[in-house]
Amino acid sequence: MRTALVLLFLLADLQGRRVAVWGTGREGRAAVLAIAAHRPASLVAVDDSGNFLSLPWEAELAAAAPLTDRYEALADADVVVRSPGVPQTHPWMIKLRAAGVPVTQGTALWMDDHADRTVGVTGSKGKSTTSSLVSHLLTAVGRPNLYGGNIGVPVLDLPGDADQYVLELSSYQCSDLTVSPAVAVVTALFPEHLDAHGGEEEYYRDKLNIVAHGPKAIIYNGADPRLAPRLRDRPEAIAANVEGGFRIDGDDVVAPDGTKLFERAALNLAGRHNAGNLCVALAVLTALGIDSTAKRDDLRAAARSFQPLPHRLAEIADPSGLTFVDDTLATSPHATTHAIDAYEGRPLTVIVGGNDRGVDYTVLRDHLERLDAITVLGIPDSGPRIVNALKGLDNVRAEVVEDLGRAVRRARELTPAGGVVLLSPGAPSYGRFRNFEHRSQAYAEAIKESAS
Repeated sequence: MRTALVLLFLLADLQGRRVAVWGTGREGRAAVLAIAAHRPASLVAVDDSGNFLSLPWEAELAAAAPLTDRYEALADADVVVRSPGVPQTHPWMIKLRAAGVPVTQGTALWMDDHADRTVGVTGSKGKSTTSSLVSHLLTAVGRPNLYGGNIGVPVLDLPGDADQYVLELSSYQCSDLTVSPAVAVVTALFPEHLDAHGGEEEYYRDKLNIVAHGPKAIIYNGADPRLAPRLRDRPEAIAANVEGGFRIDGDDVVAPDGTKLFERAALNLAGRHNAGNLCVALAVLTALGIDSTAKRDDLRAAARSFQPLPHRLAEIADPSGLTFVDDTLATSPHATTHAIDAYEGRPLTVIVGGNDRGVDYTVLRDHLERLDAITVLGIPDSGPRIVNALKGLDNVRAEVVEDLGRAVRRARELTPAGGVVLLSPGAPSYGRFRNFEHRSQAYAEAIKESAS
């Protein structure tokens, strides 16, 4: 069981301390430069990827902190600032906790200074779209804001003088917060990243740490069966997607009192879950003192102009008349079920599979069992196990395919005219691909090559 050493650190508190920054990606680099400006007694960057000697670590970074692959540098520090990619289950995280060495993150350091001006958005699905929508809608009603976090600019690279910040926060970033954002938003809750957090309840604990340290308002998706019981009794909590909250009523987006704001079709995003994300975003505006009914025309125009984010139900044009969809960021079976629902009523072939973390795919089987005929193509590594989990479903044609390129070609053979080919893997990309961008690129190339 993890025992956390909860300490409040401001960036200014690092002056005169020995600090180690663990990780050299964009978050780690931002942390090094921000911490160096506060004159620590010593500052070192630790990279344990095995290729640290080939990293471009020069100029101001090299001047601010030497780079090493020695884990012992972490134990020698007064404070360790870890990058989000360092899992809670890492052996050296366990050692540092046992030794009483405080561990924090750049996001937590930044939040301690800026929480009162921040909307923080997290969730097992929908956090990127919802946070982007919040920022977009705020701009539309004359409320300038800076947007960053997990999806964009690292928080320690953001200017510090904005009136309003909107951040997308991963479970990793939430886990070390000691101050909650003024408006804490949670879009969904289901098992994800269990290997990095140590288990399902540990993941929920780390994700919901965003609401554990005095938010002024909590906005949450009240229709989520795991989330609602954990938050609905909080006096500062406001639910969306339920009666009495912003919700979809028939074809319309309505305010808590039932007033029609605008038609659901104004939002150019497929899927019921994205309509729900819009309702959560509108509830955030209310928490910030904005009257959505009075601003309905501005909000309708903003919904129309909002562009889908890359890798999330992104449609790719194809001369065949088939609709190819890139939803590569669907890394859990729960996320895949939402993507499938977005194309309800159309002939559908779903490509699933990726890094096999041993996830239980019963939720996907149960979901598919309730649908009309559907084709599922499983690719390595977890694809064969997913296909095996679907055995016995009369409405599902499931096949194992050797790789993504062959899956696209097979999908062209099996998908009826006017149908949809959906890459929604239900698994992470690493192993066969460098990252999710590489998987998206391979998908787009396979679509192009298979068309000739």
